[in-house]
Amino acid sequence: MYGEQITEKLAELREDSAALIAVYDPDDRLRYANAAFRDTYHVEPGETPTWAELMRRNWLAGRGAIIAHPDMEAWLASAISRRGKVKRRAFESDLVDGRWLWIVETVHADGWMLFLATDITELRREERELRQLRDFATRASQTDELTEISNRRHMWSMLETLLKGEHVSGSREGCLCLFDLDFFKQINDRYGHQAGDRVLIDFSRTVQNSIRLRDGFGRIGGEEFMLLMPDTSIANAKKIIDRLFDAVHQRRPLSNAPDFSYTFSAGLAEIRADDTAEAVYSRADLALYTAKHEGRDRLTLAA
Repeated sequence: MYGEQITEKLAELREDSAALIAVYDPDDRLRYANAAFRDTYHVEPGETPTWAELMRRNWLAGRGAIIAHPDMEAWLASAISRRGKVKRRAFESDLVDGRWLWIVETVHADGWMLFLATDITELRREERELRQLRDFATRASQTDELTEISNRRHMWSMLETLLKGEHVSGSREGCLCLFDLDFFKQINDRYGHQAGDRVLIDFSRTVQNSIRLRDGFGRIGGEEFMLLMPDTSIANAKKIIDRLFDAVHQRRPLSNAPDFSYTFSAGLAEIRADDTAEAVYSRADLALYTAKHEGRDRLTLAA
């Protein structure tokens, strides 16, 4: 009986707390939100939007978090590239209504996330702005300027974190896949570099919308990309890549060339017990080289 009373009181306190409390599932869908969270982010009781859906609709309505970026989808791509990748993340967020929040995200090994936010509006403004500038600088150092997804430095850091057994999943296992867009130079030569940029961005959005929150995805140079899939067998990783082929084959990213389509090649390697970052990357790179030279638009598994 005493345990039931504690559970009941905990639920009441959580609901009435001035702190914003929410829980997201591994698909980044909101599964619980207390009254303070619902009021701040305009969520109806029982509603279960994804985090991206919630951010997007509040931005369109001019409420919730202040998002200064002119391109909402680019901002989402950048945010998702860091979201849910570490066990604990803390940062500040300012709201349209004038409040400042200190947010802490805690991610369980199974991908569930606890969101806690407290109002820090009364703290000295200069201190808040200094910390926010620091956060912006960190974000810029991890983000590819064109696509807004992770850059090479951030991807390499995530790979090394996984190999140290420090990933949020708690596992050292997983797979690494390298992608290269086929005949990309010809796309630039025929349609122009701006069209080439649109293809890079389209590929980035297509992949990011097709993978799990815990997966790491970034542009590592030119038309080359890396996908890190923690705690994933080679068979399941292959299924993920096969879905990406299906998704990309349907894309038509150039409005002035509606029949234009593009393809990519991929090399997939499973992480071994004794792997270094350089070793698993080299095997995936060799598999990618094989895919390119065996006809492109295909996946090759590393030996």
